[in-house]
Amino acid sequence: MQSIVPAGTQIVAIAQVSVIETDRSLPAGAVGVIVRAPADPSHAYRIRFVDGAESTLLRDEFRILNAVRESGVGESAEIDWTEFVIFRCIVGSRAYGLDTEQSDVDRRGIYLPPASLQWALYGVPEQLENDATQEVFWELEKFLKLALKANPGILECLYSPLVEQTSELARELLSIRESFLSKLVYQTYNGYVLSQFRKIEQDVRTSGAIRWKHPMHLIRLLLSGVTILRDGYVPVRVDEHRDRLLAIRRGEMPWEEIDAWRLALHRELDDAFANTSLPERPDFERANSFLLKARRSMV
Repeated sequence: MQSIVPAGTQIVAIAQVSVIETDRSLPAGAVGVIVRAPADPSHAYRIRFVDGAESTLLRDEFRILNAVRESGVGESAEIDWTEFVIFRCIVGSRAYGLDTEQSDVDRRGIYLPPASLQWALYGVPEQLENDATQEVFWELEKFLKLALKANPGILECLYSPLVEQTSELARELLSIRESFLSKLVYQTYNGYVLSQFRKIEQDVRTSGAIRWKHPMHLIRLLLSGVTILRDGYVPVRVDEHRDRLLAIRRGEMPWEEIDAWRLALHRELDDAFANTSLPERPDFERANSFLLKARRSMV
């Protein structure tokens, strides 16, 4: 499962490189930087090399310079990390109850490789992404760290009503999911709401029109944050607010009405924070004990 390597990443060519529009070539081992990344992993990257020459390379024709330099052995061996998935669920519009016939199926999950791979020189990737299948998986330690930071997408995984795969360890993790809820939700969710608001402002600046999915997600995040702080669980489905949220996404609700709802929810969020019974911080020790148990089980 390959993710898109972003523009600006320094790379090393694996084989001889043909320079665009010339008869020149560069040797294997030539160092360059990605100046344009493709939309999906099956297409080529445009690479600019040290002398200014440019070429196009597929993902399997180069390695990332940092990986080569730091490991001394290049990138990790070809391993199907999804073989070690212990938890898989559906998130996004289908989990929220906001899906239509055109909606993708967004899957998220956790993988836990055996100790032999954790200890190897190659190391274990923290995250796997596949844009083509709308899948993202996190190595267990990375997942736990994000959950402890009250990352909304990670918390929604723990509370998704659409679970497709769970190991015994994953079921144990789900049984302690409340350990990750704390007053940090207030700061983290406010941060994500601000991010959505900036996207709305950017929409207006660049095209003069709002992309309505941004205000819909802004409202959904506020609704979720209020419930977490007030009731102590993550509400993934939005049944009570489904019609209004879909009206926003279709562009049928005036911005003035959305903005009034937004401001009212901000007040509710502040009030929920002031009166929440959630602890100041998540239960780091419980999360750490679970991680150690999981690591030991893979020796």
